[in-house]
Amino acid sequence: MICEKILGTLDRDKASQKTVEYVDFDWEDAFKKLHKKVTDKGTEIGIRLDDTVLTRGIRQDDILYEDDSKIIAARILPCKMIKVTVREDHPCMVAKVCYEIGNRHAQLFYGETKNEFLTIYNEPMLLMLSKLHGTDAEVITAVPDFEKRISSGAPGHHH
Repeated sequence: MICEKILGTLDRDKASQKTVEYVDFDWEDAFKKLHKKVTDKGTEIGIRLDDTVLTRGIRQDDILYEDDSKIIAARILPCKMIKVTVREDHPCMVAKVCYEIGNRHAQLFYGETKNEFLTIYNEPMLLMLSKLHGTDAEVITAVPDFEKRISSGAPGHHH
């Protein structure tokens, strides 16, 4: 079976009426056009998406296939992320945090509060963010929420 477009987002009504199978994606795979995957129930699928996936990404619960009895939806796997919190008494450091992450062409996401930001974990990034005055950086495990993505480019940009 070949899936060529995202058909919408899985909701509770659809999930309760049909069998739902999930296909897992690492965060960086969510921005690729071609995939050969197996769902959690053993269905083999090929995915061939257009160029919009390069910037939008495949998101949690995106429907890749649907028929009268079955839905195949995307599941984004948790990964190590860095949560950076800018302390209330250092509000101008928000710009510095965002600049430093963006300058490394890393994914940047809004956090749960106005002074919280997330990026995908790597050790050099953690060390750099840990040294910024007025900020706290910690490693967490989370599912990247592409709806909260600040950066617009796809991963994998290199000079």
